[in-house]
Amino acid sequence: MKIVILHTKDASGPPEDPVLGQVERALRDGGHEPTRLMVDDSVEGLVAALRREAPDLVFNMAESYAGKSALESNVAALLNLLGLRYTGSSPAGLIQAGDKTLTKKVLSFHGIKTAKFATVYRGAVDWAGDEISFPLIVKPPQEDASLGITQKSIVRSPNELLETIGALQSEYQSPALIEQFIEGREFYVGVLGNANAKALPVIELDFSKYPPDLPKIASYEAKWGEEGEGTGAEYAGTESVFPDNLDPELERRMHEVAVAAFQALRLRDYARIDLRVAESGEVYVIEVNPNCYLEQNGEFARAAQRAGHEYPALIQTIVELASARYSR
Repeated sequence: MKIVILHTKDASGPPEDPVLGQVERALRDGGHEPTRLMVDDSVEGLVAALRREAPDLVFNMAESYAGKSALESNVAALLNLLGLRYTGSSPAGLIQAGDKTLTKKVLSFHGIKTAKFATVYRGAVDWAGDEISFPLIVKPPQEDASLGITQKSIVRSPNELLETIGALQSEYQSPALIEQFIEGREFYVGVLGNANAKALPVIELDFSKYPPDLPKIASYEAKWGEEGEGTGAEYAGTESVFPDNLDPELERRMHEVAVAAFQALRLRDYARIDLRVAESGEVYVIEVNPNCYLEQNGEFARAAQRAGHEYPALIQTIVELASARYSR
């Protein structure tokens, strides 16, 4: 098939994200004809380019529009309007999973545990469910890749809470999502499929080398390093590993929760579900990532490989899952 790889430029990273080349090679190895198309700030230009390319399928890797993560779903909606076939989740799935507050409401409706939470904007309480108590974590609800999450996001007093809310709203011009901070182990569970979605082997974010005086969170620095440069104590102190001491029953429950979250949010093809397991053994969903990062050494691809999907086969599976949806 003629496949357009639709992507956005990462302004904070290198000129070319390595995953683009990896996906392109995998598609070519699968016998397809891939070309790249970058989403810029021109809707008219994007529409013209897509019509000119007339692809059989769009491999949708666009994570934002005009630098705004909250507009990711609009790109998929545009593909719908143009009648194009594409991989990954629909606009509805991207909207639900892209707004952390909405995600938590939907999951709660389906009986899937998330941390107790509230949302506040400019001093007004937008949502307040069950009572929550310190320590809390404060996040922007519509950013991904841990943007806006630092050690200052963990607050232990009303003064710290008000200060952090004010700083976050000034920077992101959005409500603040306030969650009960769940102490415990953190895990990533990939989900692959649609009607018969399957959970991939569990990966743990290992904090054993993390600075002992800091709360153990997957902050922006822990994921990307200081200023995204892959340096710093938090970055050096975390490692994604396949846990060798995982209770089989806990793994089964995490798989069950991940697939349930995937289905509740009506996601498609592939996603990564981030979980926290409290000391009590309860499993909480902390974030859902549709159309998750597909870098060959990233958590999702590594988990797929352990499940028997080598990287070219994984990319081909995503293509097949999307193609089957449109062949009916």
